[in-house]
Amino acid sequence: MKPVPFAHSRPAKLTEISSALDADNAKLIAGGQSLGPMLNLRLARPSTLIGLSHLTELRSVRLDGATLFIGAGVTHAQIEDGDSDVDLPPMLRHVARNIAYRAVRNKGTLGGSLAHADPAADWVTAMTVLDAVLVIANGREKKRREPMSGFMEGAYRTKLQPGEIIVGVEISAAMGEAHWGYEKICRKVGEFADAIGAIVIHPGLQYARVVAGATEGPPILLNDIARAIARTAKRPALEEIDAALAAHLPGADRVKRQLLKTALSRAIAKVIP
Repeated sequence: MKPVPFAHSRPAKLTEISSALDADNAKLIAGGQSLGPMLNLRLARPSTLIGLSHLTELRSVRLDGATLFIGAGVTHAQIEDGDSDVDLPPMLRHVARNIAYRAVRNKGTLGGSLAHADPAADWVTAMTVLDAVLVIANGREKKRREPMSGFMEGAYRTKLQPGEIIVGVEISAAMGEAHWGYEKICRKVGEFADAIGAIVIHPGLQYARVVAGATEGPPILLNDIARAIARTAKRPALEEIDAALAAHLPGADRVKRQLLKTALSRAIAKVIP
């Protein structure tokens, strides 16, 4: 299959994107690693594609005081390689290194992955466990911030409004010193995850977060598990993890719960042996 005919727009500035989006059935494209296959299969039939990959303002990585900003156009490979003047948290480089294949990582972007909101995508879970905040613009220099923990409303559904794009992601720079564990289970290397478990603990910030990802919906914050770990510094029993998952995913089958429980227990074990 090949895409239906479409026009290709390349705005020179971020502020020009909003007017470009006024075209009927226009879609944004950065790395194209999700949209490209959908175009070829004609699952998406935009009249206009608006290219973002050339916009340098979306590709910066910088420290703003105690906040690390990563532009939405930064590729997985750039994060994997630490290709910036700012040291990235080791967890981010680990996550990036295990996304699909190098050819995909060379083109796929952080913002594109978050906007696409595939429940099994790594960045959706990783940014939730790191308590990231998304910087969102409407193309007219008006920006707002949205916590990642509430950004995803369901599979492929987010709080992005018409005309809005993700400009970048903000994370506490202190997360570079946090203790973390990240585990995903795939049927084979390079595929999307069947289950993801993630944990981040920073004693100095009194921060503890445990997240289950690849749940067929938004990542799940397991706050009771996180509080118990922070209070006791002990690994929760498998039964406790399973009970927490059952409470959040009452309709999940036993196999799915077992995969999530395994991913979570392995991630936690990396922090608490």
